[in-house]
Amino acid sequence: MELKWLEDFCCLAEHLSFSKAASLRGVSQPAFSRRIRQLEDWMGVTLINRAIFPSELTHEGKRFLPVAEQAVREWNGHRTALRPTLAPEQHRLTFSALHTLTVTFFPGWLQSIQKALPPFSSYLSPDKGGIEDNIASLVEGDCDFLLTYAHASVPFLLDQTRFPYLVLGTEEVLPVSRPHPDGSILDRAIETRTAVPFLSYGEFSFFGVALTKLFANRPPLDKQVVHENTISIGHKAMAIAGWGVAWLPLSLVQSELADGTLAHASKDPAWSLTIEIRLYRHVHRTRPIVDQFWRVAGAQSALITP
Repeated sequence: MELKWLEDFCCLAEHLSFSKAASLRGVSQPAFSRRIRQLEDWMGVTLINRAIFPSELTHEGKRFLPVAEQAVREWNGHRTALRPTLAPEQHRLTFSALHTLTVTFFPGWLQSIQKALPPFSSYLSPDKGGIEDNIASLVEGDCDFLLTYAHASVPFLLDQTRFPYLVLGTEEVLPVSRPHPDGSILDRAIETRTAVPFLSYGEFSFFGVALTKLFANRPPLDKQVVHENTISIGHKAMAIAGWGVAWLPLSLVQSELADGTLAHASKDPAWSLTIEIRLYRHVHRTRPIVDQFWRVAGAQSALITP
């Protein structure tokens, strides 16, 4: 049982539209429908009548709605009561960020902004692995900002009037491997029609989705998954150890490419991706330090408006 299932159900009960409720909750409609189904499975009853349009609550759903609403209010109240006192919070910024960005981008970028602001502290919540779980941390108000990669092939279902973003820069993601005496092993695998050992990000992480779309638009590639991990740094270690080909951000492997520890797995630039580094915020989560930080960050980048 998860609190977000109850919040999903309450949102659906208010709007009686899976598509609208999914949009408001910041997840895809299939993922939203799956979470409602998980709640029904846990309850052991059907809460939504899907046979009609618009959807409506079943008898059991109507009985359960006030219970769900009360549970959400109580748990949010407990969370608020247990959080640190207001004074320290006024000067603390909370971030949710992809793990790779916390290593390659976040420290220097934060320092450049800090120079233009009064003293503040920062808190970084861990990467949750999946795209929707990372976005949920922003939508559900668990952080002030979400620092993430973005690409046109990986849609973020966020209303820009509520969740504006800044483009902070771009990053190249390219296939690399340990140097091989026969040259670029990805190119060689394509030429010889043999399987290439592949370090996979799985199906639900940002890089996993982006690479699935890339492979769909490229010549057929026989991939033999030898390892799966949602964290780029883990793939870097596996590639250095010689396990296979990994698609990694250039900023993460620049020194290894320079000293020969890693090599380009392909000479074809079409196997690479150029992705954006974005900073999202929730417009309703506001404090003076949050608004000041956003203005300074915006002065260093291109602000995207609806």
